[in-house]
Amino acid sequence: MTVSTGVVLAAGEGTRLRPLTSTRPKPMLPVANRPILEYVLDALVDAGISDLVLVVGYKRDRVQNHVGSTYRGVPVTYVHQAKQLGSGHALLQAREAVDGPFLTVNGDRVIDPQTVGDALDAFDGTPTMAVRDHPNANEYPNGAVRLDGDRVTELVEQPDGPYRLINAGVYAFPAGWFDRLAATKRRGGDLYLPDAIVELAAERGVVGVRTEGLWVDITYPWDLLEATRQLLGAGLVDEQAHESGVYVHETARVHEDATLQGPVVVGPDAEIAAGVVVGPDTAVGRNITVEANATIERSLVGADTRVGSGATLCDCVTGMAGEIGPGVVVPGGETDVRIGTDIHERERLGAVVGDRVTLAGGSTLGPGTLLGVGATVGVGAIARDHVAAGAEVVR
Repeated sequence: MTVSTGVVLAAGEGTRLRPLTSTRPKPMLPVANRPILEYVLDALVDAGISDLVLVVGYKRDRVQNHVGSTYRGVPVTYVHQAKQLGSGHALLQAREAVDGPFLTVNGDRVIDPQTVGDALDAFDGTPTMAVRDHPNANEYPNGAVRLDGDRVTELVEQPDGPYRLINAGVYAFPAGWFDRLAATKRRGGDLYLPDAIVELAAERGVVGVRTEGLWVDITYPWDLLEATRQLLGAGLVDEQAHESGVYVHETARVHEDATLQGPVVVGPDAEIAAGVVVGPDTAVGRNITVEANATIERSLVGADTRVGSGATLCDCVTGMAGEIGPGVVVPGGETDVRIGTDIHERERLGAVVGDRVTLAGGSTLGPGTLLGVGATVGVGAIARDHVAAGAEVVR
């Protein structure tokens, strides 16, 4: 069955990615120097989708101003989810913009055309969802799956028992699906798309198709680092390849005495000074200045940031327009990270630095530090754990 419309759910905030999402919606966070959303839209267009519907909500202007009215020549329609009331509610907002069968995907997971194509190829008018093997499926919070042949028999959030398959978040639905979705039982007033799948699976009414395409779920800050690693490893970047695994934009300036260790990408108008070592698994964004003898590895450095001489950044994600002074140290490595009220053990995360943060010379960020937007760490000071937006650490 031919499907020409793709609905992208891009209304979410991404609270577990704060402070990065304090200033932009989760789908607009960069991985390998491009917003997550661009990889999703590319996957849809490359798989043959010719009409895009984007459901936007939180800081929707950031999405609409970036994507515009067309994407790679494909028309884009926007619908607004005014209040976040679940993924099913978000999809329902597209009801008037969709005519006929359609595909829907999450706008905050990196996918490739194969994942989309596998779902489209299997779709015969019966609701269809992509599933994939996952080594820790029983720990996956967004839905473990069991199949009987090609039929989904279970979709379980936060499962207890052993599972091998997870929900890849790519669905194909027939015309009329919105009526079934609207009739799904709410939870606490919220409507969730997986709940509609669970109800239909009980009737053996959902096809599950296995896929092995590129897929990265981005829920936590360290997932941004993993997505960048995978994208760089696959060569899915816009910048020109200078040698194996080394991608540098034509407007970037890299000193001949700097070292780029692939896989690594350097964005437009970046300037890398002598003695600098960048990489591996690192993305340096647009208009970045990295001064002499700094080291950046396994990190994402956001646009318009300055990294001072002799600074060391490991396992670090920075927002935009930061000032990282000389001799700053973010040592990285595995640590326990507190996100909200949950403690995540042994995650590899040096620090998450919000937009417009200032790290003065000689300051240090302990492993797993989260620095809010506009925070300041003073000369020689040590920051740990959570630092609120606009706060100042002085010792």
